[in-house]
Amino acid sequence: MKINASEIRVGMLLEYKNDLWQVLKTQHVKPGKGGAFAQVEMKSLNKNTKLNERFRSSETVEKAAVEEEKFNFLYTDENSYFFMNPKSFDQIEIKRDVIGEKGKLLTENLEVNISFNNEIPISVDLPNQVTCKIETTDAALKGQTASSSYKPATLDNGLNIQVPPFIESGDKILIDTRNLAYVKKV
Repeated sequence: MKINASEIRVGMLLEYKNDLWQVLKTQHVKPGKGGAFAQVEMKSLNKNTKLNERFRSSETVEKAAVEEEKFNFLYTDENSYFFMNPKSFDQIEIKRDVIGEKGKLLTENLEVNISFNNEIPISVDLPNQVTCKIETTDAALKGQTASSSYKPATLDNGLNIQVPPFIESGDKILIDTRNLAYVKKV
């Protein structure tokens, strides 16, 4: 689907220069002299490279066709994560580098949205919040104010995050999957 350069938004997938690009940043610029343009920073989903491109407002770009489906996480091995479609019971395999660090937050039967482009999985969206257990954390220091001081903690899945001083080892907490930040104690 063709769209004008002025319609490009962060997070969109574009087909450009025979590759699939995810938009990281976009800025609409209207200089005093000359025509307006969109300055777009994109990341290639296949080659893992970045590109800064300038599109005139009158130009059109191809927006990638993306289908989303719900899947349940099954298990993992050294190279891949495995998911099952709850309706058709079809299983798919997705390489670790597609999911990245967020793969550590996957738990058995967790429902995720997987985006496909031409039947190839390109991204996995986890729920906004997941529950995790604190494996280890430092003891709280007396006299520190709770508003500004956070301490490091290691979760049962191996991720390191910052938590408030009242959180202790063994506590269950909610994690925001978009920025891997503490939300609240459960």
